[in-house]
Order: sequence, then structure tokens, then C-alpha cells
Amino acid sequence: MTPELAARVAAAAALLREGGLVAYPTETYYGLGALAADAAAIARLARAKGRPDGQPLPLVAADLEQVRSVAEVGPLAAALAGRFWPGPLTLVLPARAGLPAAVTGGGATVGIRIPGGELARELARLAGGPIVSTSANPSGGPPPTRAAALDPALAARLDLVLDGGDTPGGAPSTVVAVEGRALRLVRAGAVSFELVDALRRAAAPI
Repeated sequence: MTPELAARVAAAAALLREGGLVAYPTETYYGLGALAADAAAIARLARAKGRPDGQPLPLVAADLEQVRSVAEVGPLAAALAGRFWPGPLTLVLPARAGLPAAVTGGGATVGIRIPGGELARELARLAGGPIVSTSANPSGGPPPTRAAALDPALAARLDLVLDGGDTPGGAPSTVVAVEGRALRLVRAGAVSFELVDALRRAAAPI
């Protein structure tokens, strides 16, 4: 990361700490970010995106310590994290108390990953906690792979679009729910569920 880009990431993180909304690149597409612990910012993000009520918002974290601050990481989840993070595998884990209901969708779980992109990890680190990583498009629209492709009406509702260059696009993150010693595929994506489940089988009994 160049010094100029690092300075812009630091400025974006400062906005997030102040309750701002930021679009930023991940390892697949551009995402919309707000601090996961900031209920007012999360509500504003949902309005900006036009996201229906009751749909949970995925998070990204800088490291496993940040993940543990919002989710319970059991033995199987820890094994998966060690194998597939950083990377495009979102784990749905039991949520810790205190997360805004809009993040969990009113449920008892939270989807989170440590992303493969250095910029997204650094943004979460400097922001001081996990951040939302829903795709940076109006609900139902195509996700953008570059800053200039963001929907103008959506971009106008944000405090900053952090241009980190083009992203590769492709399949989104794979979403897997960890339910005790079992795994459930929620959404197929960039990581093969067969590979994920093979680790579970190899690690059994947990």
C-alpha cells in the first residue's frame, strides 16, 4: 500500500469512527462500510442501500481478536479460520450481545470474515472494530468492481468513496453457518464448500 493510499485509508477509518459511511474495495467487489457497533450508522447504511428490514449485514474484521469481539469462535470455527482466512469465506457464528439488531437481522448469529484484501483489513484495524461489508450497490443492483461504477445516487448518500483501484469481481464470498460440529452452506461462492467441509471431516471429532 502506497503512503498516499494509506493516508486515505486512515482518513476513511476516522470517518467510520465518527459514524460515517464509506465505500471501499474488498477482494471481490466494493463494499459499504459502517462500524458494526454503531447502531445509528448501521440504520443509515440500510436506508442508503434500500435494504429490506430483517436481512442481516455481513462484517469484515482485521484479525481474529476483532472477530471474537462480536462472535463466539468455537473449535471448528477456529480451525476454518486458520485454514481459509484471510479470504472470501464468511462464517455465520453465534453473535455476542450488544450488536445492533440490523447487523444480526434480529437473530442470534452474525456473518463475519477476515478479508483477503489488505485495504479492507487495515480499514477495520484503524476503525477499531469490525465493519459492515455489504456490496456497494442499491439493493438488487449489480455490485461494482471499481469506485467510478458506484450508483451515483448511492454514492451521494455516503461520506466517502475510498478508491483503492479495480477489484477482480467474480464469485462473492462463500457463506457457511457453523452449527456446533456441523456446517451448513448458506451461499455458494469463491471458496468450495467441499473444501470447507473436508476440513470439518478431517478435524472430527472436535
